This record gives sequence, C-alpha cells and structure tokens, in this order.
Amino acid sequence: MPSSMDRRQFLRLSAAAALATSSWTSVRAAGAASRRSNVVLIVADDHGRGDLGCYGNRVVRTPHLDALAAEGVRFTHAFCTTASCSASRSVILSGLYNHYNGQYGHEHSYHHFRSFDHVRSLPVLLSQAGYRTARVGKYHVAPEEVYKFDVALPGNSRSPVQMADNCRDFVAGDDARPFFLYFCTSDPHRGGGKATELPHQPDRFGNRDQGYPGIEEVTYDPQKAIVPDYLPDIPECRAELAQYYQAVSRVDQGVGRLINVLKQAGRYDDTIVVYLSDNGIAFPGAKTTLYEPGMNLPCIVRTPWQKNRGIACDALVNYADLAPTILDLAGATPSDYEFHGRSFKSVLEREHVDGWDTTYASHTFHEITMYYPMRVVRERRFKLIWNIAHGLEYPFASDLWESATWQGNLKRGNTTYGKRTIDAYLHRPRFELYDLQSDPHEVVNLADDPKHKDKRDEMKARLKAFQKRTNDPWILKWDYE
Repeated sequence: MPSSMDRRQFLRLSAAAALATSSWTSVRAAGAASRRSNVVLIVADDHGRGDLGCYGNRVVRTPHLDALAAEGVRFTHAFCTTASCSASRSVILSGLYNHYNGQYGHEHSYHHFRSFDHVRSLPVLLSQAGYRTARVGKYHVAPEEVYKFDVALPGNSRSPVQMADNCRDFVAGDDARPFFLYFCTSDPHRGGGKATELPHQPDRFGNRDQGYPGIEEVTYDPQKAIVPDYLPDIPECRAELAQYYQAVSRVDQGVGRLINVLKQAGRYDDTIVVYLSDNGIAFPGAKTTLYEPGMNLPCIVRTPWQKNRGIACDALVNYADLAPTILDLAGATPSDYEFHGRSFKSVLEREHVDGWDTTYASHTFHEITMYYPMRVVRERRFKLIWNIAHGLEYPFASDLWESATWQGNLKRGNTTYGKRTIDAYLHRPRFELYDLQSDPHEVVNLADDPKHKDKRDEMKARLKAFQKRTNDPWILKWDYE
C-alpha cells in the first residue's frame, strides 16, 4: 500500500489528469459546437405553392428562390396543418399540432390566442443546445416566454431587403456559437388598402408608390396572370393576382439579399436554409381552408452537404415535422421531450420515398369569430375532411370577404367560384371524401357514395387514432354531436 506522501502525489496527479481530460473534452465539445450548421428559417406570409418559378409558374419572377431550390430539395407534398397565420406558426415553432399547443387562432388584438406554458419551442431548445437565436419581421405567436429568442432584430416586415441588411451584425458577429435566424416577411399577405387608382381597385398586397429600400419593384400585367382553377377568371381576380405577384417578387429579392449577407459573412457554406409559407394565398378557396390550395405549400430545404441537388421530393411532410427536422439537422434533439412530428432529414436527398404517405391537418379558428374546426387525413390518393361545425355557414376572414375577387364574383351573379359552387363553399357536409387522382380540385364528394364506404370508414378510423395520439380535445365531438 503506498505511503501517505505517495497517496497525496497520486491524488494530485489524478486530479491534474482529470482536469486535463475535462479541459480537452470541453475544447473538443466547443469545437464540435462551432462546426454545427447555422440555421435560417424563412417564413413568408400567404405564399401559394403554385406561385414560384421552381414550382412551375411561368409568369411570376422568383430567381433567388429558384436558385435556392436548385441547390437543395423542393418538396412537392409539404403541408401546413392549419391554414391560419398564428396557428400555423405555432406548429412550425413547436412541432405540435395547435389543438394541443393551445394557439388555436390569431395571437394579436382581441383574438388573444396563446400557447400553453409547457410548450418547449424550437428557439428555446436550440438556445439550450448552445445556439444563439434571433428573429426579424412577423412574429405573431405568444407568449414570448414560450417562443423566446435571444434578440428581436428591427425591420419592417414588408421591407425584406431592409430586414436582411439588419441581420448583418448578427450573422457576422464574433460569437463562435452557431446561430438560428427566424426571418419572417408579411409579404405577400393582403394589406395596405385598395389600389383605387387601378381598374377594379384590387388590394395592394403591401405594394406602395414609394416602394421599399433596396427593392426593384416588379410589376405584372393582370392579363398575363395565371388564374388557378380554384379561383374565378374575372378581371377583379386578375388585378389582385398581379398585385400579389408583385409582393411575391419582393419576398424573392429579400431572400436574395439575405443569402448574399450570409455569403459576405462567410457563413453560407455552413448554413441550412429553409423556405416555406405559413398557409395558402389570401384568396377565398385557399387561406383558412384545408382544401389543397390552403395547405399544400412551397417548402425548399438547402443544406451545405447536399449532394443530390435540385431534386423534387414527393414525401408527404407537414409543418409539425419542421422543428424535429431542424433540431435533428442541428444535432440538438432533446431526449426528454416528444413532438407530434418527426424528422425528415433522411429524405432530403431522395425523390421518391416510402413511409411518408399520410399526413394530417387540424384547423379550429382563424379570427376569434371564425369558429369552424376541421380535421383532415390526407393520403396520396384519398383525402377525408371532417367538418366538425358543419351546421354553420363557412366563415370568412374579413379581408377575404371584402376582396375585389369575392365581391366581383358576387356582383356578377355567378353561382360558381372556381370549380366549386358558391353554395358548396358556404355550406359543407359533415364529411368530404375526395379522390385526388381523378378529382384534384376536390369537387366530387364521395363520402356518401356506397362504393367508397370502406375507404371512408377506414380514414375516419385513422383520423380518430390521430386525434387520440395527439390529445385533441375535439375528439369528443364523435360521441357528443
């Protein structure tokens, strides 16, 4: 047995070795942290999937977004889970359906919907994993303690180039930690009043005569606008689409400037960039509905290590999957917290995948006056919508009701709106079942067709199981109403 002196020397040497090992472990951990990818999450407001060049639109000009898609993967079947701004953003940032996270509808003004205190959001989890976090532009979730960022950068959310410039110091800072930047425009949302000087007085969609700093406004001829099948081909609609396109091009220029900021700071080559829209375009038939134009949206993901670039992936992913995916890419997945979504990191380099063939949606409110809960299960071919409040007339967001497009259609005495009758839009049955293969516009409801009874019942069972799995309070409506 060693002497007392030998034991003291042994303990000193052991302590020194332990300290050296600990220090080296810390150094290696710090080095690993510094090598973790930065993350930029860009969320546009009401940008439809069909309104980018890389998604097939031949008129609207989006060169920067098209270039981003050419460097990464473009998802063709990405879905929001609720077609309303605040509610959708809460899902994006929490990985939880909003019927569970508590952000049932709009956060602001008298609506006052807020997420529950127990929610652990993406920025908070990344911060706990060693990321520095910042947001700029539209926020629209609450409470701030749940969706907490280290810093809120200034910037008019209608001025995306200015927003990007205001991110320079954060992106290029001396802090060695990786960063998470949440970049949210208010374009191409409706707003700014009506363009009374133009024929048909379309909504301005944020466009203004004096323009915005750093933006070269791109204007469009209404006659060249591509009117999708779910909208009426009338002059008022074309006039509004032209204004909407202009706002989309403004978003694109902001994305271009932001990428340039990353490159100038030497950070682009170690930054993940994700682009998406919170819900469908602000026209009746899209936003606030869970028809395809309301929920099937653009989603572009570019990673620095992407080998199979410029591909289109057909996996059915939804916005509950975003937080788990970003945390997975960042090496920051918590071991003590569960999400409703799952990481789609494994499909980023693949065009066709198995095991990603079903998705779900859950919408309850837009504005506080618009209670109309819907639950959806959507497969590759069939889609079932459960209109829980089917006894009510379908509610309108105030700006959609007042739009030149809707009012112009009514003034003409039209009985149809796009491919759907106005009556079918306003008065919906309890269940809607569509064969998206033969009926992509969701016009022929098969829910009461005896030939499709087995499919309807199978999808109803899947919907109930989804509600049970995600603790949906509205599951009670199966039994009590």
